[in-house]
Amino acid sequence: MQVEGNKLTHQPGSVLGSTALVAGTTVGAGILALPAVTLPSGVIPSTVLLIAVWLYTLVSGLLIAEVSINTMRLAGRPSVGLLAMIENTLGTKGARMAGVAYMLLHYALLVAYVTQGGEILISAVSHLWGGQNLLPNWVGTAGFTLLFGSIMYLGRGKFIEKLNNFLVGIVIVSFLGLLLLGVTQVQGVHFLFQNWSALGTAVPVMLVALFYHNIVPVVVTQLEGDSRKVRQSIIIGSAIPLVMFLAWNAVILGSVSPEMIHSTTMFDPIQVLRAGGGGELLGVLVSIFSEFAIATSFIGFVYGLLDFFQDIFAKTQTKPTSRLPLYSLVLLPPIGLGAINPGIFFTALDFAGTFSISILGGIIPALATWKQRQQLQHTNQFVPGGKLTLILMIGIAVVMILKEIFAMANF
Repeated sequence: MQVEGNKLTHQPGSVLGSTALVAGTTVGAGILALPAVTLPSGVIPSTVLLIAVWLYTLVSGLLIAEVSINTMRLAGRPSVGLLAMIENTLGTKGARMAGVAYMLLHYALLVAYVTQGGEILISAVSHLWGGQNLLPNWVGTAGFTLLFGSIMYLGRGKFIEKLNNFLVGIVIVSFLGLLLLGVTQVQGVHFLFQNWSALGTAVPVMLVALFYHNIVPVVVTQLEGDSRKVRQSIIIGSAIPLVMFLAWNAVILGSVSPEMIHSTTMFDPIQVLRAGGGGELLGVLVSIFSEFAIATSFIGFVYGLLDFFQDIFAKTQTKPTSRLPLYSLVLLPPIGLGAINPGIFFTALDFAGTFSISILGGIIPALATWKQRQQLQHTNQFVPGGKLTLILMIGIAVVMILKEIFAMANF
């Protein structure tokens, strides 16, 4: 509801806005680093794997949406967050396990976003001033967080939706510019290189890159549980980043020779484009794309954590008197951790990605759906295949977790 004059007007969320929220949350700065983990396998194998990982994350996203809608209807509430949804179906222990995984992943990624966003912000300001960067990194981290955090805190829901739509538009346009600079350097012979055995190391990064599940309950709330609109938003909103990832991966890997795999230096896809004569225009496009891709992901993950903590406060009946405590709880830890040590979570990102996303995006949605379908005689099923699909989702997640454990133990 929104007040206009002396009247209350009903303004449900739009499919376009929810689609942009899913797409914006998914497309983070990690897209620029994706070719670094797909380079050893080649274009064709990594393309197949990207599509397979997208299908897995799509199914898990639709399962979360199904459980969210059914939980809303059972509870008679207009909004049900992820934690409440899990507790309603899997009990307190399931909610606690999910809560730990959820917080670990969100805070890790928020630290990454605010530090990277702050670094780009400082570089842009220094470039405008025509001098070298004399500001410490923590200034950029705090500045980026306070800038976009304040916009979210002060802005109304419709304004944030329109802003996010606009930022996603900028991300797509600037990304197309990057592709146009890269297409001229593609050589068809590079598409022939294939090494299927090198795909395993790319899975955790792809899972993190394609993760948007934290805002699925937000999308369900915005669209008031309309199954058709929710399904459209998730499918289209996740397909847009997939197409962008596939195009970017093909352009970069098609522009370098397989010999670069054995190079001792860290592979940087931006250097590949810059070597082709992109020059100053490339630098501007990279900065614009990176900053606004980070901003759209930041908005999605802040929404996700706000939704998470609102569930906790509702459960403990200690609802804060204003939104300021909630925003402080979400934003202050990333500012502090990013200022003290920008790389504090980076070394554990693969670990957090594999474990957290395998739990949140694989095991828990499948178990919650399984139990809810048993309890309810008639449910609006978003994913076909019945129990076989759910068993497959759990099995893949368990395999990924075991693989990561063995890798950490050098087994």
